[in-house]
Amino acid sequence: MQARRIARELALLSIGQLPAKPERLQAQQLQDVILAAVRTLTTEVHDTLETASAELNRGSDRLLTSETRAIDVQSARAMVREALELTQTAINRVGSALELPEFIQLANQKEVRSYVMELLSQAKAHQAEVDRLIETSMVDWQLHRLARIDQDILRIAVTEMWLLGVPQQVAINEAVELAKRYSGDDGHRFINGVLRRISEHLKSEAPTS
Repeated sequence: MQARRIARELALLSIGQLPAKPERLQAQQLQDVILAAVRTLTTEVHDTLETASAELNRGSDRLLTSETRAIDVQSARAMVREALELTQTAINRVGSALELPEFIQLANQKEVRSYVMELLSQAKAHQAEVDRLIETSMVDWQLHRLARIDQDILRIAVTEMWLLGVPQQVAINEAVELAKRYSGDDGHRFINGVLRRISEHLKSEAPTS
């Protein structure tokens, strides 16, 4: 895992648990930032394993049903296929949960700590301006109506591309990956669309040489 990718994820998981005032953020101990993120991840791991278990049980039920209730071969195949898909989803969720120890270890790297604090500081200090930029790029929607995780993914991406000089395509791609991991089923598509409009807006306002 790359240092900045870890830092983005750490920032995303921590940003909602930090002081609202930027001046208080500077005094916040980094250990508290990491602890906030680890607590969030620990909850996610627990939920992930419970979901994986439920999906495996559903897959097993589908297999049994296909043997005892299928009217014909086609319906039996469909049930088995669904069972296999549920099982694969469960395996993927368990795989994500197993990344936690590596995440914690990398979170202690100096490069990760430095970037996450810079990202959080800038995101908090300029949240009002960042939010306005996001709002102007949303079509028939409002920022506050989004799930909190989607709001924060957008804020982190805009902070990177607008304030930290991260290449816009890189910031967009990383935000989409975060959305695939933490957002709803179609969240990454929505976030991709909003960020692409923001990117075009920033390009149009950039000074020409």
